[in-house]
Amino acid sequence: MSEQQMVEQMYQEIILDHYKAKLNSGLREPFDAEVHHVNPSCGDEITLRVELDGGKVGDVSYHAEGCSISQASTSVMTDLVIGRETADVMALHDEFLEMMQSQGKAEPDEDRLEDGIAFVGVSQFPARVKCAMLGWSAVRDAVLRAQAQA
Repeated sequence: MSEQQMVEQMYQEIILDHYKAKLNSGLREPFDAEVHHVNPSCGDEITLRVELDGGKVGDVSYHAEGCSISQASTSVMTDLVIGRETADVMALHDEFLEMMQSQGKAEPDEDRLEDGIAFVGVSQFPARVKCAMLGWSAVRDAVLRAQAQA
């Protein structure tokens, strides 16, 4: 097995682990904003709640239905953004989006994206990019809404 194949297998395992044991799944209160996003191309759906704590994301909870990629990506995202400054959450969103638009050519920063780097292989499949981005787009939207209401 080549090193590339071993890395791809490890990434697949990370995605499966997050799909099987979704972090922060289940809608919680209190929350400052709730959004509902749908990926019409495959039917994935997410309802996501954000609670802000000053300039930080205090909590993210969600209910999602859809493929393993969208659900695993959302699990990874919640783990990354809870406790971070909102500006950093927006920067992480942009870094993840850039990776997902790279068609597999990105060399993501593992220190920043942690388990999120597992989705670099997904970026080679344009139809799946929207799946991986669903939770990220929802959290960005929810943070902006919560800030607007503050």
